[in-house]
Amino acid sequence: MLALAVLLSALPLSWAASFRPLPRFKNLVTFGDSYTDAGNPADGGVAWPVYAAGYAHIALHPFAKSGGTCSNDITPRPFPPVMESQIPAFKEAKLRLPPSETVYTLWIGTNDVGAGALLTGVDPGVTVVDTTKCAVDWVRVMYNLGARNFIFQNMIPLQLTQLYSATGQPNRYFHNPRNTTEWAIFMTELTTSGNALSSLMLHNLAPTLPGARIALFDSHALFTDMYNNPARYLNGTAPLNVTSSINSCVFTAAGQPAGGACPPQVAGSARDSYLWFDELHPSEQADRIVAREIVAAMKGNTRWATWIS
Repeated sequence: MLALAVLLSALPLSWAASFRPLPRFKNLVTFGDSYTDAGNPADGGVAWPVYAAGYAHIALHPFAKSGGTCSNDITPRPFPPVMESQIPAFKEAKLRLPPSETVYTLWIGTNDVGAGALLTGVDPGVTVVDTTKCAVDWVRVMYNLGARNFIFQNMIPLQLTQLYSATGQPNRYFHNPRNTTEWAIFMTELTTSGNALSSLMLHNLAPTLPGARIALFDSHALFTDMYNNPARYLNGTAPLNVTSSINSCVFTAAGQPAGGACPPQVAGSARDSYLWFDELHPSEQADRIVAREIVAAMKGNTRWATWIS
């Protein structure tokens, strides 16, 4: 036993933490934006939290809202943010969930760094440091409300979506002229630097929260792997596609679909051949993969998540 203790003390915190048994979770509480909104799924089907709750046979308590950012005090948008809307909604719900049986997730940042926010400009004093600090502070705020188990999902490589890629065309989310190469480069910088900051901040925060368990879920690495190795994840009946989307539509500068209408969506089982549902959102098949790996993270059994405390 002494030798094991000495070994653990010499290991990184994330590795040693894997020896601390994870509880059997019975409740999943989700916060975030359209990537997580269970009531308004942006994948054209079923949102990942619904799948995750079903896979794990646990109760889902969803608070994520489409269009949201971490805080409207930092990146104001006319949608329900985490800090000023979603957390108050959670408090008002008075759920009384057992801390040891409940895991809380946050997937935020897509709107914070995107068009209408950091990418196109907000208050000159606002940076990705501010949006990242806000996201990490969600852990502290929820801890003070009684939460003890957290899964923090970082930002995906948004430059791989049609909206932010170097080959992107005017679409429903942004149809004004833009330098697509510049957007792709800037978005790469925003997501990678924001993710690096969140990892450092979470490692610094963890020791200040006694009894908390915090997992960093690497959405960026998972989606990069799905993009580079689609055959491992996509299983539809059409040729595998990671560059277009199920519901893609080119818009004119006037904000109308080119040709007067959008083409028909991909239908049936062919949809599961696509990584993206539209120019910004993952497909339902991609969300099934997210759900599967989140459930695996709850058990400490996925390479895409590390329990850092």
